[in-house]
Amino acid sequence: MPKDANGIELNSGDNVSVIKDLKVKGASTTLKRGTTIKNIKLTAKDNEIEARVDKFGTLVLKTEFLKKI
Repeated sequence: MPKDANGIELNSGDNVSVIKDLKVKGASTTLKRGTTIKNIKLTAKDNEIEARVDKFGTLVLKTEFLKKI
């Protein structure tokens, strides 16, 4: 099971928050700290999740930069 930055297990459909400003490849802006991401999906890799983010579309994010809300 994937775990967030605090070691809490993540499940599909969870809501998470970004804990650090992240540069997004192919985008001119950054994903700001504190951004809430709703309804995440788990991927085959334990350290990654997939999510739809406003203004960015679908992104794959590393769980070490997220915390469960």
